Amino acid sequence: MSGTTEHTKDTARVVAGLKAAVHNPNVSGEAKENALKRLEEMGQSVDPIMPAQAKATQSAAAEAHEKNVLRGYKAAASNPNVSEEAKQHAREVLEAAGIQHKLDTHSEEEHQHRVLAGYKAAIHNPNVSAAAKQHAREYLADSGVTNLD
Repeated sequence: MSGTTEHTKDTARVVAGLKAAVHNPNVSGEAKENALKRLEEMGQSVDPIMPAQAKATQSAAAEAHEKNVLRGYKAAASNPNVSEEAKQHAREVLEAAGIQHKLDTHSEEEHQHRVLAGYKAAIHNPNVSAAAKQHAREYLADSGVTNLD
């Protein structure tokens, strides 16, 4: 015996691996081309078109990803911790995608009206503590509200 063992590859397994690489959406275009070239050299042919089911799955995943990306831009556009430059970029991306994102659509007067309504609601809410109700009454009195109904 010579002491060395010769390693041989199972051609069928190599072909299967190359075909899998051609159809794998996570494999780069260059790697797919190399796999197709090796398959041709081995006398094998492969349909480079993905099966319909794989295309549908890949398309659904891409659509879901795009929705998540746009959701992130919406969040960035209204996040007070994001710079104005980043907010502007987010608005531009959303506009390009056909999404109109409105920020601060109500006036300061409307905001104050909503705050007062919240304090009035707190006074009548049985789940609010007595201390919080007292704070609400004081805030409303300081704001000039006399009608607590």
